[in-house]
Amino acid sequence: MAEFVKAQIKGDKVVVFLKPSCPYCVLAKDVLSKYKFKDGQLNLVDISGRSDMGSIQDYLQQITGARTVPRVFIGEKCIGGGSDVESLDRSGALEGMLQATGSLQ
Repeated sequence: MAEFVKAQIKGDKVVVFLKPSCPYCVLAKDVLSKYKFKDGQLNLVDISGRSDMGSIQDYLQQITGARTVPRVFIGEKCIGGGSDVESLDRSGALEGMLQATGSLQ
């Protein structure tokens, strides 16, 4: 499972591991939807229903300290979950982080 996660977060894109029914995942998606991403720079990875979902969450816990979704990455750096993304957005820090990666139009 480590290889799957590593392949997803490789590079400078924004990656969100999520389950569509999770309210914090919806929150993270709503916050990120305010930004105009270049094509291919925002990757939403739905792990619900995958046979390896538990293994993915176990690995996310190893590398981020939390097993819950969403887990939001900018490049290989996890910036947290839904509430964290919302806080970064409110403070203005999220836009700067996204611009620094060249993810925005």
